[in-house]
Amino acid sequence: MAAEGGVSTIDLGLVPSVALVASIDDSYDETGGALDELALLLANLEVRVAGRIFQKRSSPDPAMFLGKGKSLEIKDLALHLGAGLLVVDGELTPTQRSNLKKISGLEVWDRTFTIMKIFERRANTSEAKLQVELAKLRYEIPSLKGLGHQMSRLGGGIGTRGPGETEFERHRRKLERRIKYIERNLDGVRRRRAQHRYRRSRDGNGVVSLVGYTNSGKSTLLRTLSRDMGIVTEDRLFSTLDTVTRRIEDRSGRGFLLSDTVGFIRRLPPSLVAAFRATLEEVVNADLLLLVVDASVSEPMTSFEIVLDTLKSIGADEIPRLVALNKVDIAPEESIFVSAGISSLGEDVVPVSALTGQGLSELVDLTSQKLFEIKHGGPT
Repeated sequence: MAAEGGVSTIDLGLVPSVALVASIDDSYDETGGALDELALLLANLEVRVAGRIFQKRSSPDPAMFLGKGKSLEIKDLALHLGAGLLVVDGELTPTQRSNLKKISGLEVWDRTFTIMKIFERRANTSEAKLQVELAKLRYEIPSLKGLGHQMSRLGGGIGTRGPGETEFERHRRKLERRIKYIERNLDGVRRRRAQHRYRRSRDGNGVVSLVGYTNSGKSTLLRTLSRDMGIVTEDRLFSTLDTVTRRIEDRSGRGFLLSDTVGFIRRLPPSLVAAFRATLEEVVNADLLLLVVDASVSEPMTSFEIVLDTLKSIGADEIPRLVALNKVDIAPEESIFVSAGISSLGEDVVPVSALTGQGLSELVDLTSQKLFEIKHGGPT
């Protein structure tokens, strides 16, 4: 998505079909899990991972993230496997990206850029598109110096600040102007949402936010509970980037508002967290969190811990919460152990299936009861 006036130089559109993924870490197990997740991210861009590269080192190489020898190995491996893309599980500096590209002969992405590409594909509303563009522009500014000789040419004439201004300086000013424009628009979104929250509070409606690892079934849960078949649910990462809110009633007729928003992932890039601040404020200002855990994945406790870490990073870890252990219909045996593991941490857990409806009445009743206790300081 190009910024106004052709401001952006980052192309999020072209996607090679075959990639190598690489990571450095002192712990092989942690690196392996991170690369599994990176492969999943790429699968959502229709990119096949043909090979994985691990390098055990305590810190990234300043010049190219991976060592020179490992980078040369990557070049040979890419030729053998027919890969056109190298994706690094980390955040590259402009110098590291440029050097890796030169020595490997491959297109080079980092983790942040990969997630950003998925976000851009999923952005359908004007607000989501603005938030993705804001993240992209903030990501791009540090990269300008790595664009080569064209950015160091001297400029002059109308629209510049003098004959000594370089192409880099002019382009950076364009990006900064666009960033300020987007920030003003998103500030307006935040103010409108704050007004909506005030009206909801005045009307006595408790607000519950669905949070969870991406693709854990949050949107399906909201659709089933609200009986709104217009809510989009898809088996893919980050299918929801905008806040969707519906009124839910328990079996006694007492109601609350339930909101779905963007899913979390391991090490969600700070630039995206900052850009989606207007959306994530719906989580931070909720009365209660409904944390959705997918019982059917290989490591549900890891997903649970990632969500807790993300909640802490946005200042929402102290908000009261319930845990909805989802997809127990397809993971009946595993769900028993997962439920016990989460309960042992002091969490209230309700096993449910958003698809079949199992446990949903109990979940709604308990959510309503918890909200009443939060609002009125005691049990129903």
